[in-house]
Amino acid sequence: MTVSADNARMAQLAVDEWGRDARLIDLLSPVARLRWDVTFADEVRLPAGPALVVVNTRRFALTPIAVAWALGDELERPVRFVGRPDIVPFGPLLRRSGGLLARADEVAGALRDGALVLVGASPGLGAEHVGTIEPEIVGAALRERAPIHVAAVRSSATKRHIGVEIDHALRPGRRRRGPLAEVELAESAQTRLRDLLRGSTGGVADLAAARMALRGSA
Repeated sequence: MTVSADNARMAQLAVDEWGRDARLIDLLSPVARLRWDVTFADEVRLPAGPALVVVNTRRFALTPIAVAWALGDELERPVRFVGRPDIVPFGPLLRRSGGLLARADEVAGALRDGALVLVGASPGLGAEHVGTIEPEIVGAALRERAPIHVAAVRSSATKRHIGVEIDHALRPGRRRRGPLAEVELAESAQTRLRDLLRGSTGGVADLAAARMALRGSA
């Protein structure tokens, strides 16, 4: 086998079944670290299997991509982000970067395949603003029985640093089924994110208890 054939074979192996290109991300990661300095507030404890992580986002920022790549480095496993467009040339490039379409069926398929998926709330301008969260995306995680975590992201348009605090898994307040369950859990995630950003644990006794719950859910 020739060198060019070997390289082609390695390139094929680097691309997974969802189109994520590990070699491309390895090439882009050093550039991303020049722009973003992502740190996590505590040791990251997430399930080894599928999970959905919901983050707040700022307008005109690439928060989901930055946090997904940093989380992947931290956990040494691929992390996919929701929100790539289905248009050329941006769609294919973001797909190779780990992006998924913002569709419930695509998110459900990735979770079914054991993926860790990150999705952003609708963006806002304020540091503590948390936009709406798509109930259909939350519903995909519910149907796949994947835990749903929220992660408060603190960032600034003028600074490199991004601080991330991942909370323990959400628990539905009522045993509902169908669209109402999805809406209620999406609203619960929005409220929990807002509480984390404001320094409250949103119904958990204190931050230490929240982190102990996070460790216990791993």
